[in-house]
Amino acid sequence: MKRLIIAAGIATMMTGVAFAATDTGVIKQIDSKNDAIMLADGKTFSLSEGVEAESLKVGQTVQVTYDVKGGKMVATKIDVVK
Repeated sequence: MKRLIIAAGIATMMTGVAFAATDTGVIKQIDSKNDAIMLADGKTFSLSEGVEAESLKVGQTVQVTYDVKGGKMVATKIDVVK
């Protein structure tokens, strides 16, 4: 039984389960053509389906919720911080 639990734990760690993270910053650049934004600190986020660059403006402070997929930070939600 212990071996089964250990094997299941190892298998879970090896699957690369993604956990959402957040980052807050000021939008420096918006690339509507490639669906991406860059924050003032240089971090670039690709926008996932349903996240629209057209509603964002350079200079806005935003909180980005993202996953890392294929080495890229992919924004799943962007909230404007007031």
